[in-house]
Amino acid sequence: MTAADIGSGAAEWGAEDRNRSIGELAGEFGLTHRTIRHYEEEGLLAPARDGQARIYTHRDRARLALICRGKRLGFSLAEIKDFLTLYDADDAQIEQMRYAQTRARGRIEALERQLQDVQQTLLELRTLDTQISEHLRRTGPTETHPMEENRS
Repeated sequence: MTAADIGSGAAEWGAEDRNRSIGELAGEFGLTHRTIRHYEEEGLLAPARDGQARIYTHRDRARLALICRGKRLGFSLAEIKDFLTLYDADDAQIEQMRYAQTRARGRIEALERQLQDVQQTLLELRTLDTQISEHLRRTGPTETHPMEENRS
């Protein structure tokens, strides 16, 4: 997750590196103003101010893209904040990459466990469905179902 890999799905700013308002940034990323302000409250973003207006630079946009990517990958805001802090502190991004790799491996393990749980649940539900279908075939369609009795 380097600045080159932000992959946010948001439009590129291109050569024009002008500042943006909160509304422009929110529209670009499909976020609400409230969400962006929340990220500020959490210390993830720190835009400049012109009176009451927030001024977002290209750097703020890059940080927001990293935040959005981290959220999509299932990282907590605390983990994302740690990642961004390392990003700011290490020009070579060695510690940042180690941190991201450790966290990514943890997410992979958690998702693999969840996948196994979902697969087991699906197997059990399919077995239950088969058992119910077999029971209904054996007892015949003339049996009244409790839900049908309540409609009368």
